[in-house]
Amino acid sequence: MPFQNREQAAHLLARRLEKYRGQNPLVLAIPRGAVPMARIIADSLGGEMDVVLVHKLGAPGEPELAIGAVDETGQVYLAEYAQDLEISDDYINAEKQTQLETLRKRRALYTPLRPPIDPCRRIVIVVDNGVATGSTMISALRAVRARKPARLIAAAAVASRETLRKIASEADETICLEVPARFYAVGQFFEDFSQVSDEQVVAIMLESSSRKRAVGE
Repeated sequence: MPFQNREQAAHLLARRLEKYRGQNPLVLAIPRGAVPMARIIADSLGGEMDVVLVHKLGAPGEPELAIGAVDETGQVYLAEYAQDLEISDDYINAEKQTQLETLRKRRALYTPLRPPIDPCRRIVIVVDNGVATGSTMISALRAVRARKPARLIAAAAVASRETLRKIASEADETICLEVPARFYAVGQFFEDFSQVSDEQVVAIMLESSSRKRAVGE
């Protein structure tokens, strides 16, 4: 059954995450699509939101085909099938540097006045609107795990069974609303899958920071 939009999916995920209400969970979105969802989930659970910045590594000549992903620290996750493509180390290193530059620009744009919120000893929920190959989600989970959270949860609206199995081994808990038998693309499971712009992300992050300051005061 398709979701109406990301907002509906976020409210449904928040219900599944209800047990973390009142425990100040840190909800981390994988930009850009999951950012509106993370805000809804964090507000519902009484937690904080931020972004975890990772970017897929595209295959030679097919940039939309993810062969892996890289996080802000430069750690690379390569999918198993990437080895079958016989991609050179030089290409992977060049693609890594290209995407790291994208991440640096996004960090400067999204949180220009503060560092990322520290996930250490926090309940952390990593959110994406859907998981196709799993590369970005796995890279995000590993980046957060390295910061020693108390509990690490992966949450997504939709994923394939095979990908979900991969993710489950990286998180303490995995929550996925739909696991269809046939999975072609995340967008096929949303009636409205409009692109989320950088401007929308910045507005949400500013609003989130303002709320945090207001609560602190």
